Amino acid sequence: MSDLKEFSVGDIGSRSSECEPALKTEKMALNVGPSHPTTHGVLRLMMQLDGDLITECEPVLGYLHRGDEKIAENMTYNQFVPYTDRLDYLAPLANNVAYALAVEKLAKLEVPERCQAIRVICCELARISSHFLGVGVYGMDAGSWTVFMYTFTEREKLYTLFEELTGARFTTSYTRIGGVARDIPDGWLGRVNSFCKGVIPVLDQVDRMLTRNRIFMDRTVGIGSISKEKAISYGITGPNLRACGIDLDLRKDKPYLGYEKYDFEVPIGVNGDCYDRYLMRAEEIKQSVSIIRQVIGNFPEGLYYAEEAKKIFAPPKAKILTSMEELIQNFMLVTEGPQMPKGEVYFEAENPKGALGFYIVSKGGGVPYRLKIRGPSFCNLSILSELLPGHHLTDTTVILGSLDFVMGECDR
Repeated sequence: MSDLKEFSVGDIGSRSSECEPALKTEKMALNVGPSHPTTHGVLRLMMQLDGDLITECEPVLGYLHRGDEKIAENMTYNQFVPYTDRLDYLAPLANNVAYALAVEKLAKLEVPERCQAIRVICCELARISSHFLGVGVYGMDAGSWTVFMYTFTEREKLYTLFEELTGARFTTSYTRIGGVARDIPDGWLGRVNSFCKGVIPVLDQVDRMLTRNRIFMDRTVGIGSISKEKAISYGITGPNLRACGIDLDLRKDKPYLGYEKYDFEVPIGVNGDCYDRYLMRAEEIKQSVSIIRQVIGNFPEGLYYAEEAKKIFAPPKAKILTSMEELIQNFMLVTEGPQMPKGEVYFEAENPKGALGFYIVSKGGGVPYRLKIRGPSFCNLSILSELLPGHHLTDTTVILGSLDFVMGECDR
């Protein structure tokens, strides 16, 4: 008995724990996209998960890359207009205007008031169309299919108006350097006004279905919050920036196209979360309706193109077929392009997704030496690697939907 060793209760516990293997957890790698409905396009998210909690996320772009900026260096200024449709293809009219304003800045060209009014209507209708789709798809991402049906119905009405004005529903290519392709058709302003009257009731219906919906609020309030400092450091613009509480709207701060003449408010958020980003777009639709009504109420007479742009703007087809001078001018514009002065310019406009900028370097002639596009969706998506970690996998859908990006201007 003297050879036996005595053990205490504590000794037994410590030795038994040493014999048990240590519990280990493994993280799982998961690819979301590039072909996935929640990615709103060909976006790939390389994630690392601990259970259903995201620990790392790396967005992968480039699946839609078309080389628009390099294409611009090999065609005339006028020929590049249709390519701008393919950037934010949910708001092609606004893209056209932003590009035309950049080239007109290079040419030191000012368009008449009627042309400016037409462009403002086009930009704000494009904003309504883009935000309606953004809100509708976002509601569908959060589980509300009915909201999408309401908003998409209104968007179809807009496409009918676009077709009457431009001849196309989707890729319009309506704006020209120095003006627009054609004047507004008879009665079109009245139909736009009628559409605007029907927008507010639809927004009220969407508000009743979403804004105080408990399921929608549980999925969006406090989710995907972005601080002011992070929003600025990542170059976020548009409704996503204003949802963070930053009052920045180029239409107010750096007005163009006579926006300083119109009375409208810039909605500002508080928390910078998914819920605030939804509220921003819904309120911006109301403000766009107000701007359009003001333009229609005081619609100016005059030309829809600048007289000084005759060496840039293509002559009417009837004159091309009947006048030698116009025929030669058209031939020179098609073959050599409008002759621009040397210089460098940068212009950015407040597009539905944010600030769309064009940086043009000219060495003279009809073709840009260099053209760089600042796509707002590209900058807005850059925060994903920091925004998604710490959230659950199911939050990915609402976070991506709240950012309301389009891959056409990410993969330029």
